[in-house]
Formats: sequence, structure tokens, C-alpha cells
Amino acid sequence: MSKKIVKIGNVNAGEKGLFLIAGPCVVEEESIMMQTAETLKKVSERLNIPLIFKSSFQKDNRSSVEFFQGPGVHEGLEILAKIKKQFDLPIVSDIHYPDQIAASADVLDVIQIPAYLCMQTTLAVEAAKTGKAINIKHGQFLAPENMIKPVQKIEAAGNYNIMVTERGYTFGYNDLIVDPRSFYEMRQFGYPVIFDVTHSIRKYGIPSSDPKGGARQYLPTIARAGVAAGVDGVFIETHPDPAKALCDAASQYKLADFEEFLKPLIEIHNLVREIKE
Repeated sequence: MSKKIVKIGNVNAGEKGLFLIAGPCVVEEESIMMQTAETLKKVSERLNIPLIFKSSFQKDNRSSVEFFQGPGVHEGLEILAKIKKQFDLPIVSDIHYPDQIAASADVLDVIQIPAYLCMQTTLAVEAAKTGKAINIKHGQFLAPENMIKPVQKIEAAGNYNIMVTERGYTFGYNDLIVDPRSFYEMRQFGYPVIFDVTHSIRKYGIPSSDPKGGARQYLPTIARAGVAAGVDGVFIETHPDPAKALCDAASQYKLADFEEFLKPLIEIHNLVREIKE
């Protein structure tokens, strides 16, 4: 099956080169956001890897009402708009409710449907009607081949600018497991496939501020395995000081080490591309 190229600013998702979605898990204070965006922009230019900047203006699936949920739609989108303008980067953030879509579409280049909400028809269809690129995250509760259902909902609204993202299955108690068969199955849809590396090593049910809330030591292994399996893009949350991050502190990658983390992924992707050709 031929694969659709989804154009997002200067990023042609699904072309031969690997592309990157990266940024802090949730929108924090402006100085942290701008520092991260500036660093990621420089890394993307040095490594020649196209970048879509990601951060959530709201995280509505936190395991406690006491945990930071983000600044909300208006303040969060205002900061993301500044990043977009200053660094000339396309922006992705996730939505949770249909009434967030109109404001989000004014700023975002990619509207993301969260994994827990991937089967919510109204959310998917209304987001699709904006004409923006839609990134649908694979629900932990769905077999990968069943992700064709939310894809078809987006298509039914006349939008074919679609990407699908793997982020692991629920397995046992609190663990997520990445099954390489997911990459194969979702490639059959004909759209770019992304691997969300950092969410895949979260330990759900454990506060993300607790070092036990993530298995960061596995990140290089599973990232390289996913790229070797043929994904088009990688999704990696990063922060200048992960231990102090307001969300997913146990799984975000340290910004200062980010460039070296990416280098072998790009090499593996290029090797896989040569083998295919």
C-alpha cells in the first residue's frame, strides 16, 4: 500500500527521513518552554531531523486532582503561539473536549487525540472538520488493527491528513508493553506511523514525580527497536530538568542529553531505508 505524505509546515511526515515530535509533557512557565524550544530547534537543524514541537495545554487524565493539569486552553495556547512564531516551528497539542477545538485550530498545526479518547466519535469528527493534521494515539485498550476505526472517522469527515501513534499496550499491573506487530498493523492504514517512546515506559498508578513512575533506563532500547521496525517518526518528551517537571517527571528525557539520544535513531532509520530501497 502506498503511504500518504502528511505536510505539516516544513515537515513532510511519511517521507524517507525520520521526523521528530518533542517538547515538555505539559506547558509550564514560559522560560522553560522557550528554552526547550530553542534547544530543540538547534538540535533539529544540526541533525537535519524535521521537528514538530509538542506540549499539552491541559492533561485531563491525571491520576489525582492534586496533580498539575497545565495552564488550560487560553494561557497554554498563547505560549505555544509564541513558540510557533519565534522559532518557526509547527505545533501539536492534545484536546480533550469538542469546545477546545476552535481555539486550538487557530494555533495548532496538528491536533492530537489522546489515547484514552481515541474512540470518542464527536471529538474525532469535530477535530477532523478543521482540516488540520490529526494525530491519533493508539488506545491502550485496542488491538492495533482496530485503530482503523478512529482513522475511518477522520476520513469520513473528509480529512486525510492523519498520523497514528503507538504508545504501548496495558499489560499486567501498571506496565505498558510495546508490541512491534503494532507498527506493522498500523502501517497498513497507509498513513505515517509514530512511536511515542517516553509514554511507553511510564508506570501507571505510580505518581510521575516518583522515580519509580517510569523506567527511563529502557528508553534507548525500545526507541532503537521501534525505529528499526520502520516507524516514520518518534515522539519524545523532554525537559531541561526532568526531576522538576510538573508532569511525567519520571519518564521525560533530559534536554541536555537529547541530541546524543537521537543520533543512533537517525542512523538506524537511514539503514532501514537503505535496506528497503
